[in-house]
Amino acid sequence: MRNILFLTAFVLSHFISVGAVAQTIGIATSNPGSLFHSIGAAIAGAANKAGINATVQTATSPNQYIPFVAAGGVDFGIANLQEVNYAYEGKAWFAKQPQSALRVVAILMPLREAIFVRADSEIHSIADLKGKPMVDGYAAQSTIIPQLEAMYATAGLTRADMEPVSVANIVEGANAFIAGESVGFIFAHGAGKVREAHAAVGGLRALPIPDTTDNLNAMRKHWPAAFLTEIERGNATPGVDEPNTFMAYPQVIFTHQNASPEAVYNMAKLLFDHKEELADIFPLFNLFVPKDMSIDPAPSSFHPDAIRFFKDVGIWPE
Repeated sequence: MRNILFLTAFVLSHFISVGAVAQTIGIATSNPGSLFHSIGAAIAGAANKAGINATVQTATSPNQYIPFVAAGGVDFGIANLQEVNYAYEGKAWFAKQPQSALRVVAILMPLREAIFVRADSEIHSIADLKGKPMVDGYAAQSTIIPQLEAMYATAGLTRADMEPVSVANIVEGANAFIAGESVGFIFAHGAGKVREAHAAVGGLRALPIPDTTDNLNAMRKHWPAAFLTEIERGNATPGVDEPNTFMAYPQVIFTHQNASPEAVYNMAKLLFDHKEELADIFPLFNLFVPKDMSIDPAPSSFHPDAIRFFKDVGIWPE
């Protein structure tokens, strides 16, 4: 309980200190190097060019800032849909603390994720991780544990099959890998920290998950929003040397039920109208499909002014 209170106090004081400028829209993200931070920074950059005064406000992980957004402490946040749904319903690490004020503004591009190892290692599959030191714990980022379990399950493994290397969050996990403390780390494809690790160790290998019904079912027992997607080889995805399939799940920008109608409408419009500019800032926005912004986020629901925008541009299903 003391740790929870400390983290809550830290997040509150941090957001208040950096978000006190009047007439500024705040976008909550996780730490620099994370995919959520890159997405939030791109949106803030495009917003400022469009005349919307926006700033990125960082915390360790979404499980810290999601409740803060729900309470109206910051306008928007970036997270994955599964975690927002858990928060909305009061499940998993949000058990008995439902954040029923949360509202989704838009579905963004999928978060594509992998376990990365050194390219010169003898580890070529998730099954090869058995018995080896692997990042674990994630005390400040609860969302990572079920994602790891989902990937391990496709090889018939659990966390207990590895030697745990305790870290607080994904960025620290990548740092532990770079330092040689772990044989691998979990992270999103295309994130800045992955490129840093790729350069630091002389190359990465992303461990694929074969596209089978059994693997999909195994993942969804731990992470219901998961699906499998193919990634081509490219400079934006270090560790992928040939086309392969990996775990993915939707990302969202979210707000709270009492958010400014104008701010929500303008945020949805910004995303819909400025895909090219967003992709110029952060290339993974090339995967963003504006007409899919309105895909049902159930059990969470859209903010009514996001729906108002979707209807205005004809992408709301009647």
